[in-house]
This record gives sequence, C-alpha cells and structure tokens, in this order.
Amino acid sequence: MHNESMSNAENGECAAGSAEGSISVHNFSEKLMEQVIHFHVMKLDGGFFLWVGTAPVLSNLAVSMCSRFDSTPLSSLVMGDPSDPTPNTLAQRLTKRTKKQVFVSYNLPGSHSQLSLLVEERIKKELELHPEKF
Repeated sequence: MHNESMSNAENGECAAGSAEGSISVHNFSEKLMEQVIHFHVMKLDGGFFLWVGTAPVLSNLAVSMCSRFDSTPLSSLVMGDPSDPTPNTLAQRLTKRTKKQVFVSYNLPGSHSQLSLLVEERIKKELELHPEKF
C-alpha cells in the first residue's frame, strides 16, 4: 500500500504536487473612502478564495457555488456573524459572475453600504484586468 501511494504521487495524481492542484496568489490594494483596502486572492482548482480587509484578521468566511437546480448560487456562512450578510452576498455575486466556487472573507469594520459598493466595483475591475488570477 505504501509503495502504491508513492507511485501515485510520482505520477502527478496527488493534487498538491501537480500543476492542476497548485495555488497561485494575487494581491492588490486600493484607497477607498480614505482607507487603504487590501485584497488577497488565492486561485484554487475550480474556484478562488478572496480576502478583503484593512488589517490581518479573518473574522468571517462564506462559500458560494453554482447550483444546477437554481440560477442563484448557493451560499453559506462558514464562520462569523450571521447577522452580517456581506460575505455571503459578495460570494454569491462573484460565483454568478465567474461560474466558480468562491470563498470570501470580508473584514471591513461597520456596514457602510457605499464602501461595500466601492469594494465590489474594485473587485470587478480586477476581474476584468486579470481574469487569469481568479
């Protein structure tokens, strides 16, 4: 059994060792409403993880994916405050736009709707400029 596992990994069947299973990272920042907002994208096989924030905090995590039963992507809050819909909503919108599984961690203080709109517009701009990063 041990030798079989070794040969499978050598043949590229182990996702972590193959090019298909690799993770690429893309970072960008933007000053929005007098705050520098940082964006961190990790491109995964079949989807991506997006972190948005001003400080290195992971206060929530939402996941969204397409459904063959509904045009609205499925989403779920994995961790964080269930009264804040922002991570779920952003994950759903990005899934709808990219047709990929999306993980979102949205770590901005308060629920300023104008800032949220600007953040989403900046993400859309980056998607248009660098679609290969998502």
